Amino acid sequence: MLKKNNDYSVFLEGLKKRVRIAQVKAVLSVNCELVFLYWSIGRDILVKQEELGWGAKVIDNLSNDLSRAFPDMKGFSPRNLKFMRSFAEAYLDEQIVKQLASQIPWWHNIRILQQIKDLAQRIWYIRQTIENGWSRNVLTLQIKSGLYERQGSASTNFRLTLPKPQSDLAQQLLKDPYNFDFLSLGKEYLERDVEKALTAHICDFLLELGVGFAFYGSQVLLEVGDEDFYVDLLFYHVKLRCYIIVELKTGKFKPEYAGKMNFYLSAVDDLMRHIDDQSSIGIILCQQKNRIVAEYSLRDNRKPIGVSNYELTQFLPEKLQKSLPSVKELEAVFKEDMEEGGKNIDK
Repeated sequence: MLKKNNDYSVFLEGLKKRVRIAQVKAVLSVNCELVFLYWSIGRDILVKQEELGWGAKVIDNLSNDLSRAFPDMKGFSPRNLKFMRSFAEAYLDEQIVKQLASQIPWWHNIRILQQIKDLAQRIWYIRQTIENGWSRNVLTLQIKSGLYERQGSASTNFRLTLPKPQSDLAQQLLKDPYNFDFLSLGKEYLERDVEKALTAHICDFLLELGVGFAFYGSQVLLEVGDEDFYVDLLFYHVKLRCYIIVELKTGKFKPEYAGKMNFYLSAVDDLMRHIDDQSSIGIILCQQKNRIVAEYSLRDNRKPIGVSNYELTQFLPEKLQKSLPSVKELEAVFKEDMEEGGKNIDK
């Protein structure tokens, strides 16, 4: 009887898994159809306005008539119909909509449409959203932080020290500068203070680093030649299949930092790397760096090292801080603005 119960449990779990997968596929399918429907409506409005000279009044008329005909659908407000028209005007190529834009929720598309003007950048953010599964809030933060401009711009020697395609992937993973706006530090702080703050806000830090980083620890001990050495922050990257050492510096980049990182990389490769792991990678984060000095420092180094800047929030006077809205107040306003006309669409 026990064996039968076990067989039934396994059978039931298998069915549950299939149902969940089917549910996800159904939601994705509905989203694809909805986004393409909105694009086609926007395209037809554009065509009719151009061919027949219809004015802006047609939007209000369509909103009333479509809402009356489909009372259960919440997407036919004048505001959303204008978004449909702008969406169709932005993406004249139907294949971009079918293959990319329809793969993310409607209000993700609108956020990209509102904040990004360049087509190539829009497509890049759509691809990143699909790949990383960003929520709308995360997408908004990534756009505001200028992720497109920061991605892949760090000074590195990866092309000389890593094989393809690992070198290309590693290069794209690094940013310059890194944005640490989520930290709260006083005007005077040390490297250790930044490290502690990053560890305390590890979820925000991992989000800024990007997909694939797994946190190993801070001040990781390396015993070399009967001496103790400590790595600031150690990560493992699941795509690159290697350890990544992060060293934090509060001043300008100095050439000797590359020599110290080279030592750490050799030690981690010898003491921690598994036989199936790739060579470890080092990232030196400084407040300032001279690109030419960084490139000279890395040119003949045999270990893969990247150098990037990081930025902290500009500190505000206490009186001004008190006059600013709270996080909860900002979230409430943001939520109200983003959900207007979009209920039951972005779920």
